[in-house]
Amino acid sequence: MSSWKSRGLRGSMLEEMINFTNLKYRDKKLALIQKVPTPITPIEIDKASRHITLAYFEKKSTVDYIGVVQGIPVCFDAKECAVDTFSMNNIHEHQVEFMKEFEEQDGVAFLLIYFKKRDVYYYLTFQQLLIFWNRSINGGKKSFRFDELDLSYQIPIQNGICIHYLEALKKDLDARQL
Repeated sequence: MSSWKSRGLRGSMLEEMINFTNLKYRDKKLALIQKVPTPITPIEIDKASRHITLAYFEKKSTVDYIGVVQGIPVCFDAKECAVDTFSMNNIHEHQVEFMKEFEEQDGVAFLLIYFKKRDVYYYLTFQQLLIFWNRSINGGKKSFRFDELDLSYQIPIQNGICIHYLEALKKDLDARQL
């Protein structure tokens, strides 16, 4: 079992921004996306604050978010990267397998990555993720660099929506039609 205490609030600001974006999308009836809770077993609880201070994951989680955008099923994971190199160790085999199966059911899977150093939000298509994933498991680089990415998938902050990823999703869908 994995300990929860050591990994605590990593990525919480990114998730808060995505949650805010998803609320805006819901209010505008553009999408219905929900955060997938990670099942945990509490071990220690601070009685004064009533907060869980130590817990274990009950099972491997799949992705952070799942829902539907205008009739299209979507699932995605949110990741942060402090530098220009994203380690494939941040992605787990069971996540890739879930996303693959999701895509096989005509859903769209992707990653939203925040590159802190550049203050850039990025939509990584599942197809591109698979290229990096396969490279890493076949003896190649175990990471990818920011300069390997198609910069047209950067996500701008616009229209009062923090991380407006629907435009990048549309670009992904359009590319699948070719």
